[in-house]
Amino acid sequence: MGRRISPVLVVPMENDLIIQTKALTKSYGPHMALEDLNLSIPRGATGLLGQNGAGKSTFLKTILGLIQATSGEGTVLGYDIKTQGVEIRQRIGYMPEYDALNPGMDAIHQVRYSGELLGMNPVVAMSRAHEALQFVGIGEQRYRDIGSFSTGMKQATKLACAIIHDPALVIADEPSNGLDMKTREFMISTLNTMVNDGQRSVLMASHLMDDVERVCENIVLLHKGRLAAQGKIEDLKAIDREIEIHVWGGATPLEQRMKDSGLTVRREGRVMRIAHTQEDTTRLILQAASEVGAQIRQMHEYEASLEDLFLTIMDNLGYTVKSSEDLLRGKSEARRVDAPESLGGSGA
Repeated sequence: MGRRISPVLVVPMENDLIIQTKALTKSYGPHMALEDLNLSIPRGATGLLGQNGAGKSTFLKTILGLIQATSGEGTVLGYDIKTQGVEIRQRIGYMPEYDALNPGMDAIHQVRYSGELLGMNPVVAMSRAHEALQFVGIGEQRYRDIGSFSTGMKQATKLACAIIHDPALVIADEPSNGLDMKTREFMISTLNTMVNDGQRSVLMASHLMDDVERVCENIVLLHKGRLAAQGKIEDLKAIDREIEIHVWGGATPLEQRMKDSGLTVRREGRVMRIAHTQEDTTRLILQAASEVGAQIRQMHEYEASLEDLFLTIMDNLGYTVKSSEDLLRGKSEARRVDAPESLGGSGA
């Protein structure tokens, strides 16, 4: 079965949940795409993280009622994923990573068509399409063919298609992938406006940790179909507290002395970060420096990033990687299917 995961959990109150699963499992024969997932996703913005084959695609398809779970249960916006898939899909907006637009259609009619597919009156759909395209920043380009659009404009059009019916929950798959800095900033700002001003919830799957941290307050991390971590980013980062020191002279003997004292040390040249797991960590650092004659020029509590948290969790699962992109974006294709290879997927 492989290594078992003890997930890191910081769970919100149940009445704040937009997605909840209990023992959710999906198998393809002997292959376990999802295994015993107990998720509690609150209102607001949540990042969905995990390497290729972690189960993210299967999870999304299962909670939207597109495929049936093997066992377990779940709800989205209070609707049962097994029996009320249509109701769920009517109330969520989906922005896919893959190209889902008609290049021969202009943006306004593409977005209007998305509304009509959801059952909107054509007149209402057209009115809403104008509003949605204005909101995502391409209102002036709405009569241009999508085939002439830049990557950023296509991403914005996909988001407009997802929000035309004013959904309570938007699922955005790699929304800022492939964008230049200016367009990426606008996408992040738009998602933040939806969450903070529009009071809408966003489930954002992305390999760009910076973007996830700027948009999302919470994360869910999947690993090989199992739950590795969930909760508020700030609460989870507090689990991995560190003290950062800048050393001048005697850095190597100081590093060794601290390790001999039982401290966990990460070093980059003269900068070291020491796991803050006990009350007297600071005293032990200063004592070690005094014993080897090292000079500590700076010492402060290190403000961990989501990247640090992700790498720490993955390191605990047995991965040694330099960055999240090394793990989430390997040489294989970026988009993979979580079904086993015998069924046309890439396996876990």
